Amino acid sequence: MRVIVTRPPAQAAGWVQALQALGLDAAALPLLGIAPPQDTGPVHEAWARLHTFRLVTFVSPNAVQYFFAERPAGAPWPEGTAAGSTGPGTSAALREQGLGGSALVEPATDAPSFDSEALWAQVCSWPWAGQKVLVVRGEEGRDWLATTLRAQGAEVCFVAAYRRLQPTLDAQHQVLLEQALRAPADHAWLFSSSEAVQWLRSLAPAADWRAARALATHPRIAETARSLGFGQVELVAPRPAAVRAALQAAG
Repeated sequence: MRVIVTRPPAQAAGWVQALQALGLDAAALPLLGIAPPQDTGPVHEAWARLHTFRLVTFVSPNAVQYFFAERPAGAPWPEGTAAGSTGPGTSAALREQGLGGSALVEPATDAPSFDSEALWAQVCSWPWAGQKVLVVRGEEGRDWLATTLRAQGAEVCFVAAYRRLQPTLDAQHQVLLEQALRAPADHAWLFSSSEAVQWLRSLAPAADWRAARALATHPRIAETARSLGFGQVELVAPRPAAVRAALQAAG
């Protein structure tokens, strides 16, 4: 069975390599385009006042990549400002930027899911009254963490470090999509975003997904895959080894 990695191009290549190293047949078909915001001014302003925040939360590796792409030359990460991660990929991206140890707050390795709720479990005991929090995300996103923090007395603001775009399939990706449509039972779609599932719907509006399999890294993504009509939908942790284990368990 071939695993189709639907992550944005910047992350898809690494996932394909990791899955192939585990002996899986994997190929990238990015179903979400990522680009810098049209106006990077707010990101620059966020860097200028980074020291005023108790916590800066990054919702994805893309948030890390595009936020740090606008980092002023020589600007250090301020002491006393924690970097929050919602999952392993985001944590890895932050470590690549030199943020580790006590500066990094991330979900427990055995968290039931990797999301804002898992991050909140790590910081819910902090005194939040009067503290400032910055959420680095795309142009849109969930407000659950912001609502929860505000209820505890924190001041929360957002900055859009990137924007999501409709995917553009080149000839190779188009061939892969057509192969998956012709032989749905021979392909497993790995989804890390509900938007990727929705874009697939627009790319193949007449497709019958009842014989296809979806591996989703979060319950909300799994529900979106079910709404598209995938006959098999399974939750997996966002780790290559977890994907291999899921496929091996299914035989």
